[in-house]
Amino acid sequence: MYPAWFHVENEHEIPSPALLFYRERIDHNLKLMLKIAGGDAKRLRPHVKTHKTAQVIARQVELGITQFKCSTIAETEMCAANGATDVMLAMPCVGPNANRLAQLAVNFPQVQFSGIADDAETLRLLASAAQQHRIILGVYLELDCGMGRTGIVPGDTAATLAHAMKDTPGVQFRGLHAYDGHIHDESIDVRRERCDAAFEPVLRLRCRLQGEGVVVKEVVAGGSPTFGIHAAHPDRTLSPGTTVLWDFGYGDKYPVDLPFQPAAVLLARVISKPGPNRITVDLGHKSVAPEQPQPRVRFEELPDAVPVMQSEEHLVLETDRAHEFTIGQTLHGLPRHVCPSVSMHGEAYVIEIGKCTDRWAVTARNRRITV
Repeated sequence: MYPAWFHVENEHEIPSPALLFYRERIDHNLKLMLKIAGGDAKRLRPHVKTHKTAQVIARQVELGITQFKCSTIAETEMCAANGATDVMLAMPCVGPNANRLAQLAVNFPQVQFSGIADDAETLRLLASAAQQHRIILGVYLELDCGMGRTGIVPGDTAATLAHAMKDTPGVQFRGLHAYDGHIHDESIDVRRERCDAAFEPVLRLRCRLQGEGVVVKEVVAGGSPTFGIHAAHPDRTLSPGTTVLWDFGYGDKYPVDLPFQPAAVLLARVISKPGPNRITVDLGHKSVAPEQPQPRVRFEELPDAVPVMQSEEHLVLETDRAHEFTIGQTLHGLPRHVCPSVSMHGEAYVIEIGKCTDRWAVTARNRRITV
């Protein structure tokens, strides 16, 4: 019998808890992203917050993907340093961050950097930083298409702000950004219906702006659950993130229309057997995202185990199969939410053809690299 896909020949050399990246599966997911985008790398602007890793950026660049979307200045710098040509910071720049973004534009003159704005003050901060550094920053109008987190509702006020972007020295109006992270229904039909309804005001605003002489060069749309829906519209740039590594939260919901492979695993070991039907593993809040409901991690060897207690370093599982496990035995877990789970690890152990061959720093785990 062949070993299970998550088997690692030399895992006895890996201290736990640990983050494992399966290189062939990452490659599969990147190529599937390209396929869903119609084979056109220029339509992709993947969000890097999921993996935060320089080597994954470099591999995407090898595949022709050179535009990226980020949440932090550190992620933005990581992209620029690893072959990106166009990087969008999809977080309003407040405090010193506008100046930090402008400094990156000075440090990496071959890269187009852009921010977002949903308010005149955010636009002013970006423009002021650009003018002080004598560079041009791109700016996207951040639209609220139903999530209610950031953004301005498409309408008269949004149109006025877009005109201000077009006319403000130091910035160049690049287009619209509309993230529909509130849409994650299991049914593809329901998801499509909600996505289309949420995006209709965005399309009307684009049409209005272009009729008023404001050139909308790009519309950056959606996240992972609506990736395939937006991909059917060739006038949209696609920005999935979780698709690179995947997790069981999305994997359970979208096995048909988004058949990505889990490519990140959390390695844990049994450290105690506190009762006849209990085992304790070394995978606490510090190693897997704690903001999700339990189970926050699903173990491939023990998918039906019931988590009964979790603290900073420990996870206690209840299972009728506890007698099958020995102290020190490894377990391989898929996180429910991979993005914040990755950020809890300083490095990932790289698995190729069933063996650990390298370690990659989670480059943008911290919020500062150099600027």
